Amino acid sequence: MPGPATLPDTEVETDQRTKRQPPYHVVLLNDDDHSYEYVIEMLKALFGHPIEKGYQLAKIVDTKGRAIVCTTSLERAELKRDQIHSYGADPRIPRCKGAMTAELEAAE
Repeated sequence: MPGPATLPDTEVETDQRTKRQPPYHVVLLNDDDHSYEYVIEMLKALFGHPIEKGYQLAKIVDTKGRAIVCTTSLERAELKRDQIHSYGADPRIPRCKGAMTAELEAAE
C-alpha cells in the first residue's frame, strides 16, 4: 500500500510592502473679515504653530490669497479643514460672521 502523497515544496512570493496614503495639503484661503491675530491664534490652537510661524502664514494668506498650513493624510486633512471651518468668528472685527475657509488639495 503506497504512503500518503506529498506535494513538492513551492516558494510563494508575497509583496509585503506597506502602501502609503498620498498626502494632502490643508490650504487656508484669504478673506477680509479676519485679523492677523485671529489667524495666528487659530493656527496655534489647531496646528500647534508657534506665533512666528503663524505670522508668516497669515502674511502669505494676506498677500497671496492662500497658504498651505499643513500637509498630512487625507483623513487628518479633512479633520483640520473642518476644525478651521468651525473655529468661529473673529471677535476683533464686528462685520465678521464666521470662521475662515480652507480647502484640501493633493500634494504632488
